[in-house]
Amino acid sequence: MVCRIYLIRHGETLWNHARKYQGHADIALSERGLKQAEALARRLEREQFAAFFASDLRRASDTAEIIARPHGGKVSTLPALREINFGEWEGLTRDEIKARFPELSEQWWAAPCSTRLPGGEMLAEVTLRAATAIEDIAAAYPDAQVVVVSHGGAIRASIGHYLKMDLNQYWRLRQDNAALNILEFYERDRAQLIVFNDCCHLNEFVQHT
Repeated sequence: MVCRIYLIRHGETLWNHARKYQGHADIALSERGLKQAEALARRLEREQFAAFFASDLRRASDTAEIIARPHGGKVSTLPALREINFGEWEGLTRDEIKARFPELSEQWWAAPCSTRLPGGEMLAEVTLRAATAIEDIAAAYPDAQVVVVSHGGAIRASIGHYLKMDLNQYWRLRQDNAALNILEFYERDRAQLIVFNDCCHLNEFVQHT
């Protein structure tokens, strides 16, 4: 089995632009985010895909719909592909979080895998649900290419998991809006990272804004 997963971060939202933590808040794509998704769709329009999956949050599902459109594809949504649930931190910036939750924020940024956010998740829980969902998709589509649109934190955690890295350092993996990552699965828990944080399709978009 060799399943190639095109693992994509959703386009930009206004909260991304304002550097607010989104988590499970269902924030729509901004005009810029729509253009980013359209640029990625143009890049991938000649590829052959067996299926299209996305988080059920609309910034991800809308990005997937735009990518699937040239292929006449239908997007299946999976809550397991959602971003980290930031609980009470959602809608806040990093500086606001540091001011309101000084001790907990230091603990989270040092050890997110084992630190539960107020009303939210630990990174270990996010990694388990997101990586399991991706592996289930890969197992269901052997010898095929599949699009999976998710979120920055969930993607970094999943890729870090497959690279066997210390996930408390997952923030070291940069993940831009509308970035393309490609993983090849040879067995359920054995994936090779082929492409990471590729944004070359956004060059055209940048030139025309």
